[in-house]
Amino acid sequence: MRRLVIVLFAMLLAVGGWAAWTLRSPVQPASPTFVLLRPGYSTRRIALELKSAGVIRSALVFRLWHYMHASRSLKAGEYSFEHAADIAQIHDRLARGDIYFHTVTIPEGYTMFDVARAIEEAELGTAQNFLEVARTETGLISGLAPEAKSLEGYLFPETYQFTRTQSMKDMAAAMVKQFRQVAGQIGLSSDVQRTVTMASIVEKETAVPEERPLVAGVYYNRLRQKMALDADPSVIYALLLAGNYQGALHHDDMFVKSPYNTYRNPGLPPGPIANPGRGSLEAAMHPQASQFFYFVSDSAGHHRFAISLEDHNRNVRAYRRAMRGQ
Repeated sequence: MRRLVIVLFAMLLAVGGWAAWTLRSPVQPASPTFVLLRPGYSTRRIALELKSAGVIRSALVFRLWHYMHASRSLKAGEYSFEHAADIAQIHDRLARGDIYFHTVTIPEGYTMFDVARAIEEAELGTAQNFLEVARTETGLISGLAPEAKSLEGYLFPETYQFTRTQSMKDMAAAMVKQFRQVAGQIGLSSDVQRTVTMASIVEKETAVPEERPLVAGVYYNRLRQKMALDADPSVIYALLLAGNYQGALHHDDMFVKSPYNTYRNPGLPPGPIANPGRGSLEAAMHPQASQFFYFVSDSAGHHRFAISLEDHNRNVRAYRRAMRGQ
């Protein structure tokens, strides 16, 4: 009996020593490793996921350690493991919810197609799935813009931090929430769809902040005179919607049949053609008064404005000469 007790005691010491070593022995991932722990995962499933990814030595020891610290719940999310860490340290990270965030930067003027690609490039899901949300979840903005046919124009340009446990609708909702916040700050509460549509055209026409109110003023002048807006970006958007844009406009494209083609249809297009930033929104709300009806690039990043078609044609010729000389 005494010999059996000694053997059992020795075995317990060996198991305890192994468990202690396993608990406190750091594991160094061979390369940056990502583990996605979805909401609802049991402790057993979490331990197995970590063991399968090669970031802990024993799923059993991880579970035992957790049961000894049962007051600390483990948080769902995606975790990045790059540095050596032991089970206790990894358990502490999961209890803190030290999850990995994917950065998604949406520049001013991105269309919903561009946003969808940015989401996909950040490995948060497919572009197609995001586009489906952008096209259908208009309820996210209906209280402010009930006429919106999609979320185009309301996916506010900003840098976002998303996790892979968030749905596409969650991500779109975060962008719309940012739009609502900025709209509140600048006092945009009426004629929202019309204002955002104008702002989106202004955004695509010029990247020069000081020109935006003047460009908006030109387009409002044309609207008042019932002139076609003749905005190239609207034609590009029409082609994007049809899946036909090849990266450059051609003469025949100006005749595309689409309500977004402002060469064929008077007035504003039926909705925004991009997602404008704060500056363009403010320009659409507070356009600069002028007598200008035309503008064209000066080939140096700015524009030349004209009152008459004759002056405009002169500016166009100057632009073409400048482009030939480059």
